[in-house]
Amino acid sequence: MSKQKLELTWIGKEKRPKLEPRILLEDPTKSYHAKHRMTKSDIFDNRLIFGDNLLALKALEQEFSGKVKCVYIDPPFNTQQAFEHYDDGYEHSIWLGLIRDRAEALRRLMSDDGTLFVHIDDNELGYLIVLLDEVFGRANRVSVVSFKQGSATGHKSINPGVVSTTNFILIYAKNKSAWAPNRVFTARAERDKRYGQFIENFDEPYATWRFTTLTKAFAHSLGVSEKGIKKTLGDEYEELLSDFVMKHAQQVVRLARPDYNAVSSEARGMIDQSKEQPDTVLLLERESHSNMYFTNGERILFYSDKLKLIDGQYVAGEPLTSLWDDILSNNLHNEGGVEFPKGKKPEALIKRCFDLATKPGDIVLDSFAGSGTTGAVAHKMGRRWIMVELGEHCHTHVIPRLKAVVNGEDQGGISKAVGWQGGGGFRYYKLAPSLIVNDRWGIPVVNPEYNATQLAEALAKLEGFTYAPSEVQWWQHGHSSERDFIYVTTQNLSADQLQALSDEVGNDKSLLLCCAAFHGVTAAKASERWANLTLKKIPKMVLARCEWGHDDYSLNVANLPIAETTEPAEEHGPATGAATRKTKKSVAKNAGQGGLFGENEE
Repeated sequence: MSKQKLELTWIGKEKRPKLEPRILLEDPTKSYHAKHRMTKSDIFDNRLIFGDNLLALKALEQEFSGKVKCVYIDPPFNTQQAFEHYDDGYEHSIWLGLIRDRAEALRRLMSDDGTLFVHIDDNELGYLIVLLDEVFGRANRVSVVSFKQGSATGHKSINPGVVSTTNFILIYAKNKSAWAPNRVFTARAERDKRYGQFIENFDEPYATWRFTTLTKAFAHSLGVSEKGIKKTLGDEYEELLSDFVMKHAQQVVRLARPDYNAVSSEARGMIDQSKEQPDTVLLLERESHSNMYFTNGERILFYSDKLKLIDGQYVAGEPLTSLWDDILSNNLHNEGGVEFPKGKKPEALIKRCFDLATKPGDIVLDSFAGSGTTGAVAHKMGRRWIMVELGEHCHTHVIPRLKAVVNGEDQGGISKAVGWQGGGGFRYYKLAPSLIVNDRWGIPVVNPEYNATQLAEALAKLEGFTYAPSEVQWWQHGHSSERDFIYVTTQNLSADQLQALSDEVGNDKSLLLCCAAFHGVTAAKASERWANLTLKKIPKMVLARCEWGHDDYSLNVANLPIAETTEPAEEHGPATGAATRKTKKSVAKNAGQGGLFGENEE
């Protein structure tokens, strides 16, 4: 009997691009570091990569697989905007395939205890959850967070039906059994009014503590009568009372009756004893937990225990929930000093994700950089970061924003909360062009834009070697172990040259030799004659490896090639009557009514 599984399916799901593992070329003129604020803890090897994000993720695999602690992405999620000229089924199919490819690439880069955050709206929410369940495993889904994106005001408020004011953040662990999130608290919007009592003589021995109402203690502190105090203070009452509570948090308490059957035997004994001595406060000291105070069978809970240090201030905090309605997306135009209408995310939102899933020094990645918020927040929080962006705003928005962060000029967003004053830096990279191109006769050749150094690095990456040219051995361009090396040359090598190279390598090492050609011996004979050499010809050795010359795997359908398809006229309805229509090649390959649930046999 065959195994079955429930999965999200779409036409073309099985098709995956054969990505070329490009090398990254640094442009020192666009890299940047602090000149006057350097400290020992400064991080300079942050990376801003300009280019297609799927190719960039592939380019990062060899160096960063298993090393990225946190991924935050905010992909294009309104497919009606991204694919406005295509049918709904086509939109879903293309979008699902492109997101799936990126999710799989991101998972390979993540550490075993890593976390993925995906910002999405309700248009593709259901599909994305099922898709990520498949890539990461349903057991590794941590939470679906509702994020308050806006308010029901303006033009939204006049639309009939339900007004949408939320986005969502999907949280996945790569391996939930290894996942160890940090404890995060959020500030309560209002004072917890359950704490309505006050210890008058807190500085005296706890056994003699006397209790009064919070309102009476507050009125006494102001030298006014408790009666009519709300009317006397008017609109200032709640603000002044909240200030009083914060200043006297250790004395502000509430009494709670513990679940007698759920507490320890020591606590049950103390509860019974306190009932017998109702006028005396009793203390139960505990080594691994906070002490417990009891009076007349009830436990004394202190407001001070609710206070948490959040963004540099002690406030009444509560554990992080799946509803994030305390971070507003309005008034973002000043954050980062760049304009990015409808696309910029609050720095506080990214900070919360990093607070939950990272520590200083961890690597965070955003492959949809947008206006650069992720890098700006990571930099201010002392995390190492990698960002990828294909759009020109990489230069017009992201670089200026990051320079302002490095210089300490950006004091908006989370700067004051984390005490940011500047420092560190980043390196700017662009994706190298495709290694293989067709010459004027259509014959695949090595791209003439590559110099010898770039060719050696590219072939080392393609063959799974770490590119690390030796300063001593001219034939060591990289290594895969302490004994296995690679050498790349565009020369045509003779048998005598191969013999000399074999002698220099020695019997205790092996060398992968990539050359334009060799003569005087066949590859088979060469392996017999020189056991320490493996010969491969350039570019023949790599022609079948990848999709060469493909520079854009982006979510922009306008960049995909157009093909003609013919369909019966009646399928287009009476309004069009057309017998043909234009679609994209990738649509023809991958499209269909995306999001069909089915039990598929494995």
